[in-house]
Amino acid sequence: MADIRIKVAKDKAQFIKALRATDETSTPFQSYADALVFAAALGIKQGRREPIKEYSKEIDPIRQDIFSSKDYDQVINLLAIADTNDPNSLASNVIAEEERIKIFEEYANAGLEILEEIFKGSVNYSEQLLLFLSSERNSLTIEDNEFDLSSFL
Repeated sequence: MADIRIKVAKDKAQFIKALRATDETSTPFQSYADALVFAAALGIKQGRREPIKEYSKEIDPIRQDIFSSKDYDQVINLLAIADTNDPNSLASNVIAEEERIKIFEEYANAGLEILEEIFKGSVNYSEQLLLFLSSERNSLTIEDNEFDLSSFL
């Protein structure tokens, strides 16, 4: 496996730093990897993929083994399959691996843009994230042929 690292867009560096918990702050995500995986999932859910024009030099590229240790490599693989509809995107070669990482980085970049919009003007990111997730959950529609149990609540 090649040592291809996951990078963050330069224009998102300060924002992703603010999302990551430190000793002094309590934020929604414990690591950059956690924030990037959430952002990538949000990006694909919203159907947004944003190319990265310039990578950040402030945040060191993240080793893939950090993602693998949390089983996030499975998310990266699923994003690649969902995006390409091609099982060959999971091939064990450098070209396929680079493409999977590029897809992940671009969905994460789009997800970070969405989160920036959601958190604009917010002081407490954790609270704002909970409000967003709650509103997303409530906006899910029930299929016509499904029985809606929520009416009994």
